[in-house]
Amino acid sequence: MLFNSFIFIFIFLPITLIGWYILNKYKHSELAKTFLAGMSLWFYGYFNFYYLAIIIVSIIINYLLSFALTFAEDKTWEKNASRAGLLTGISFNLGLLFYFKYYDFFIENINYAFHTNFNLKHILLPLGISFFTFQQLSFIIDRCLGRAEHYSFINYVTFVTFFPQLIAGPIVLYKEIIPQFENADNRKFNAANFSEGIVLFVLGLGKKVLIADVFGLVVNYGFAQTYSLDTVSTILVILSYTFEIYFDFSGYSDMAMGLGRMFNIIIPVNFNSPYRACSVKELWQRWHITLSRFFITYVYIPLGGSKKGKLRTIINTIIIFFLSGLWHGAAWTYIAWGTMQGLLVAWDNLGIVGIKGKEEKIPSKFHIPAWLGWFLTFSFFNLSLFFFRSESMAGAVQMFKNLFAFNYTGKMFEVAAAMDISEFYVVREALSIAAPDVVKYAYLLLLIVYLAVSFFLIFRKNALEIATDGKFGPVKCWAVSIIFVWCVISLSQVSTFLYFNF
Repeated sequence: MLFNSFIFIFIFLPITLIGWYILNKYKHSELAKTFLAGMSLWFYGYFNFYYLAIIIVSIIINYLLSFALTFAEDKTWEKNASRAGLLTGISFNLGLLFYFKYYDFFIENINYAFHTNFNLKHILLPLGISFFTFQQLSFIIDRCLGRAEHYSFINYVTFVTFFPQLIAGPIVLYKEIIPQFENADNRKFNAANFSEGIVLFVLGLGKKVLIADVFGLVVNYGFAQTYSLDTVSTILVILSYTFEIYFDFSGYSDMAMGLGRMFNIIIPVNFNSPYRACSVKELWQRWHITLSRFFITYVYIPLGGSKKGKLRTIINTIIIFFLSGLWHGAAWTYIAWGTMQGLLVAWDNLGIVGIKGKEEKIPSKFHIPAWLGWFLTFSFFNLSLFFFRSESMAGAVQMFKNLFAFNYTGKMFEVAAAMDISEFYVVREALSIAAPDVVKYAYLLLLIVYLAVSFFLIFRKNALEIATDGKFGPVKCWAVSIIFVWCVISLSQVSTFLYFNF
């Protein structure tokens, strides 16, 4: 079930909200959580009933492992049990993820390297498995290290399955979510939270439906034409993808936070205007924040973090970005993308070049203006997305060749024409009759306007800042209403979220 679908907006969400608040009103808090967990599982199983078996087995085994740790009372036994639990928890969760996400990738590379002929399983990737696996893995690790207590089964199920963040994050922690469900005040309807939730959800929906999906038309066409793009069309395609992936994923995160607020649950921020960053390191402090938090907490710090010298810091940084790339997908393109990000962040960590006006723990040798830092950061991120979006390494290399060929063939008009959106229908038909030669320029102008508006939006208040500014007057009310109606009209062009694939 998609957030941007009629069944979710007009059936699932109202039923879930009404059931949650009615049950809590009559003091049936445990039943309310059971109801919410059941609805969340329906939400998840709606995509594919087969997925339900996987997530349920994962929940039961992780919960039983947590339960088993409660019997470790003797200090000697506790230490051994914690080690065994840690090994078991990590092995089970990563093993589950490996089988469904990486098995075929591993076998393909074995076949290629050793000229073997092992059969591929062509396993269907369960939706959101990377998210709910990391979420449970963090809980099990903290249980084994004595940083988390054992919870009731219904609390644990509600924590894992809470539908706003179930299939594409953010990657929430038990200590962020379970205490909120236990708080009696959060079981009562809160008009302020609900209104903020509506604004966040609608703004996120607008990002997805009205911006990301439109750019997606250009991106899909452009990357299907990888070997025929010229320099100008390549720039237009990669800029479109840069904005598509941001508005798509941050839009989902905004909707998730908005839905959480409707239930009086605060879901952590996952995006904080990352395209304003003046360094790649700063960008990653603003982009997919909860994934970075996971890798820093459970990989980077255990490896020594930044406390064992510059060389070790660089190695640790590259390791977590290598893993981040692999987390995104079983392909060398994702690994290349992650490694490139790691090298760029490692460069920032060296402290050779700094940004004027930015506070620094260690003074940099050279300083550049903030605008130049922003331009370089944004440009490098765009270049890295050649790897992220391409179907193969050969395709990514070809995109680099296209960019630096410095040629022009007029392909940009074909790329722009892919933006054949319904809102442009009347203009297109009128121009087709009155001035057919002008139609291609109109599409190009439309794409340029979309890019210009996107640049404008990334430097304005983000959705969370707008939703929580304390002002919900007539102007905001009308703006939110118009965006919502426009989105609903556009839902006939429903598409999935990009991060569902991860």
